[in-house]
Amino acid sequence: MLGLSAAEPLQRVLAIGCHADDIEIGCGGTLLTLARAHPGVKVDWIVLAAEGERAAEARASAASFLDGTAEARVEVHGYRDGFLPYLGGQVKEVFEDLKARLDPQLVLTHSGYDFHQDHRLASELTWNTFRNHLILEYEVPKVDGDLGRPNVFVPLTAAMAEKKVVLLERHFASQVGKHWFDRELFLGLMRLRGMEAVAPERFAEAFTCRKLVLAP
Repeated sequence: MLGLSAAEPLQRVLAIGCHADDIEIGCGGTLLTLARAHPGVKVDWIVLAAEGERAAEARASAASFLDGTAEARVEVHGYRDGFLPYLGGQVKEVFEDLKARLDPQLVLTHSGYDFHQDHRLASELTWNTFRNHLILEYEVPKVDGDLGRPNVFVPLTAAMAEKKVVLLERHFASQVGKHWFDRELFLGLMRLRGMEAVAPERFAEAFTCRKLVLAP
């Protein structure tokens, strides 16, 4: 549950991603917006499968996206990309550790209907671990064609959408040249979701929320 009153400002967010650029692509604009709207927010940023160059990219990118937050804690684990379901016990331990020391108001994680096996496991373990928290599942566009019908939208300013794309281009040199990694795709998805949300500046990020508790 996340209160909406001024008496209960947003203080702690947990963002979970499998790969080096997942969080940025799925909810980077939202995190940039939250940091501006809630300067006291503290963010824990967890990447599960990034090694070598990709791990370095993940850390540098997280630092840029979290600039302006009151506290940013970044953890990059080196599990093998594409093999997380086969390392389930080890990955589960990461989530058990998070449960023991974090009580976030908002958890951002992968979508449960994502076709990527790593992403599905991360979503499942998020729900296993944080049973009494507000969880928003972000989307990552890819060749699987598995974009769904999200039901929560975060409007973004045009400047914030552009900043998200600029940071992606700056920090993920290893992905530049891949057919799916370009600003047209990133801006296009945000524009589509902005249209659906009737966003004032035409851009938005979208999430799936399976359970929401309202506290009037």
